[in-house]
Amino acid sequence: MSSPKSKILSGKKSETAHYRPAFHFSPATGWMNDPNGLVYDGGVYHLFYQHYPDDIIWGPMHWGHATSRDLISWDEQPIAMAPDQLGMIFSGSIVIDRDNTSRLGCDGMAPWIALFTHHDMAGEKAGRSDYQSQSLAYSLDKGQSWTKYRGNPVIPNPGLKHFRDPKVSWHGATRRWIMVLAAGDRIIFYSSSNLIDWSKESELTCFEVADDNVLECPDLLSFDFDGHEHWVLLVSQFRGAPNGGSGTHYIVGDFDGHHFTRHHEDMRWLDYGPDNYAGVTFHNAPGKPLLIGWMSNWAYAQAVPTAPWRSAMTLPRELELVEAEGRVVLRQRVAIDIDSAAVQTIKAEHVQHHHLLLANDLGDQLLIGYDSANHNYFVDRRQAGQSEFSIDFPIRATAPAKGAPGNVIIYLDTCSVELFADGGLTVMTALAFPRASLNRIELVPNSP
Repeated sequence: MSSPKSKILSGKKSETAHYRPAFHFSPATGWMNDPNGLVYDGGVYHLFYQHYPDDIIWGPMHWGHATSRDLISWDEQPIAMAPDQLGMIFSGSIVIDRDNTSRLGCDGMAPWIALFTHHDMAGEKAGRSDYQSQSLAYSLDKGQSWTKYRGNPVIPNPGLKHFRDPKVSWHGATRRWIMVLAAGDRIIFYSSSNLIDWSKESELTCFEVADDNVLECPDLLSFDFDGHEHWVLLVSQFRGAPNGGSGTHYIVGDFDGHHFTRHHEDMRWLDYGPDNYAGVTFHNAPGKPLLIGWMSNWAYAQAVPTAPWRSAMTLPRELELVEAEGRVVLRQRVAIDIDSAAVQTIKAEHVQHHHLLLANDLGDQLLIGYDSANHNYFVDRRQAGQSEFSIDFPIRATAPAKGAPGNVIIYLDTCSVELFADGGLTVMTALAFPRASLNRIELVPNSP
């Protein structure tokens, strides 16, 4: 890897037979996909997520729940919400209503408000176009139990086939709650003074999405940068990512509480690897915006060789804006405290014109490197172990370098690799399923 310094952080523990990660969250059993309702309160990070507890393939969606104080060790909690007469519990978000704008608090307890999509599977199967709507639930015990609002849905479906994944935040300038919502090929903005009564503000329709593709899991973030307020809109896309299948991109612009205005016409990918999707940020977390994504891809998520669980989350990443190549762009850095994590550090000093080969005695090989001819980084998992479960899995994923190649940090867990290059401007996340632990690290020449 053409870089002055590379660093690999590798899990100490391994359950290779089932590929259980050492320092990424995965459910004990059952299926998991999108992170939902990420919230921080009282020193505890709460991760809610799309969950089907009865199988390791997608099924009737519940909200699972896990908590952590360090974003590394997670304790699973009882299931937060289960399907009801209005449908499955699809993706959404949680805010702490400290001023009790919803009037759902009690005895001075600020309610936690969850806004989520109700998905009526019977309506979808019947060919209706109004089977998704937005509903509310509230908790008075910091997420341990939830009461669904008796007036659900709070935003009925306006006749849109795809109408989902509300992400809510407080907009200080207009003193209102703002919701961003995915609606097929567009993002819709809503506002509310009380989290219950919502008014449509505008639509953003700059996305080139085919009929068999949809937008999902938006997030709207505010940054102070260079003496000005900048806004970033994260949008996940079911198909069309740079290395195939699902991916997440972002747009930098302005938001006045009503309309989002782009600074540039193009969009940037948050992560060029094939396995980071539906990422959203924590409400109320200290410091920089903190994001976790679903570490998989809809092209093969239901077929990966894990049991009795399926899917893991990415490492948590801090987001910040920086200027690079004449543009304002996002930089990502892993937020965990490495010194207290269950990882070991391997450094390779002054690596020039080489790639890193991670291998085992069974012949599995994961190759990671910098391609100087094409000015890009790559993760090649074509010979990294099990891949017969999907023709979309054995690929050589690439990501364009930002400027001259810089330092590289690689986080290697039992079945995943996360690469952060160029100071966090270039990021790649990829799954790999070696038949035994990748316990050998070699430098191989970079072919001219």
